[in-house]
Amino acid sequence: MKKVLTGALVALGLSSAGALASPKDPSGTWLTEDGRARIRIEKCPSRTDRVCGYAVWLKTPNDDKGQPRVDFKNVDAKKRGRPALGHQLIMGLKPNADNRYEGQIYNADDGKLYDVTIWTEEAGELNVRGCLMGFLCGSQTWTRANDTAAGQLTAATGAPNGPRPDPEWAAAPKAAGPAPAAGKPATPAAAPKP
Repeated sequence: MKKVLTGALVALGLSSAGALASPKDPSGTWLTEDGRARIRIEKCPSRTDRVCGYAVWLKTPNDDKGQPRVDFKNVDAKKRGRPALGHQLIMGLKPNADNRYEGQIYNADDGKLYDVTIWTEEAGELNVRGCLMGFLCGSQTWTRANDTAAGQLTAATGAPNGPRPDPEWAAAPKAAGPAPAAGKPATPAAAPKP
């Protein structure tokens, strides 16, 4: 019986080796197809089994008044004043059965989240397929950016001059150490002996 089941899984392309395969790592900086932004994709700070993405460069970082663009169309009122440069737009994509990453992508042009799938087939290219309501879909090919453009955020995510993760994807702050037991004072460190 086990041989029959294994044979059926292999015939369907669902062998255990295929199911355990993971998609190619999309980490890096990518220039969008329209050339308006560079997106840094990396492991999420809070979930290293998923990938997140951030706008680290904008072709037009300032509005008509010369002020830095903000995310004024966001449905979350708390995020409407955040700078467009550095905001998170790829929300914790996870590997799927097709060896691609899937989840949601934020579109600052309309303030909406879309279902998205990303994958690489050719070196230096990232395929991006987004869908609204599961059937209105569009695709783009992003190109790897190996240089640094003027005005590009280059620091680590969450650091000064780096992109900012949304609170739900940020790494939890590291604890300073165990707290003393209730009702007991903290024990001072022993003085070094001469």
